[in-house]
Order: sequence, then structure tokens, then C-alpha cells
Amino acid sequence: MNIKRNLLIALAIVVCFLLQTTVFKALSFNGISPNLLIVLTVGIALMYGRKCGILTGFFSGLLIDMYFGTALCFYALIYMYIGYINGFFNRIFFEDDLKLPIMLITASDLVFGIVCYTLLYLLRGRFHFDYYFLHIILPEIAYTIVTGIFLYPLLLLIHNRSIRENKGSMSID
Repeated sequence: MNIKRNLLIALAIVVCFLLQTTVFKALSFNGISPNLLIVLTVGIALMYGRKCGILTGFFSGLLIDMYFGTALCFYALIYMYIGYINGFFNRIFFEDDLKLPIMLITASDLVFGIVCYTLLYLLRGRFHFDYYFLHIILPEIAYTIVTGIFLYPLLLLIHNRSIRENKGSMSID
């Protein structure tokens, strides 16, 4: 039961990473592409809680760190905290409501952008937050929301299908 779910989550992490770093880089607007791993981390944390959110966020960030990061576990920690915080909203998760996931994806991407700016640029003495916010953070949020509107229902469909399969296997015949 949990093994199958964990394998599906691992596969989703790899697929979202590959899509984010290949296909959506080719479809970028002014160098901005959506953050599919934020959408995945928020979605998994909403559906399964803090523990799955932490693990999904950690391994999503670790993939980015291994391929693009300058310091190991920088992005892993950011994504991990995003997964943990969004896991608290599991209690008020309703499958039919798209507003909560979209608001959490927006807030998570905003926090991600601000934390990355602060730790990667501000501490190096680059004080152009208004430029970074208007030209990088906001377009990425908009692009992530648009892709999240399409990706989140797909995650929900996989979640519902796995729940139905688990309920069917638990019945006593």
C-alpha cells in the first residue's frame, strides 16, 4: 500500500523534474519557467500530510541541488520546509476545492522566490529586490499557477485512483 504510493511519488518527482528542466525550459518566457516541483510538493503535502510533504520536498530539492545547485541541500531544505508547512493544510483538504491548492502554490512560490533572493543575492550585496520581484518572482508565480491549474487535477486523479485501489484490496472476501 505505502510502497506503491511511495513509488508513484518518486516517479512523479522524477517526471516533474525532467519536465521542469527540459520541456518547460524550452517553453520559457524571458527565461522564466514554471516550478513544477513546487506544485508537486504542495499537492503531495495537501493530500498526504506533513511527512510525505517533507520527503517529497527534500528529494525534489535534492535533485535540483545535484544538477544545478552550488551548495548541496540548499534547495532541498527550502522545498522540505515548503512541504512541511503545506502539510498542515491536510486537515482542511477537500478534493473538489481548487482554491486552497492554488493559493498555497502561489504562497509557496512567493516564499521560495523571496528566500532564494535573500540567500543568493541580498547577502552578496545585490539590493535590486524590486527588479527581481517584478521580473523574476511574479512571472514565475503566474506561470506556475497556470501550470498548477492543469497539473494539480492530474495529481488528484492519481491520488483518487490509488485510494480506490487500496480500498478494494482491503475488503474481506
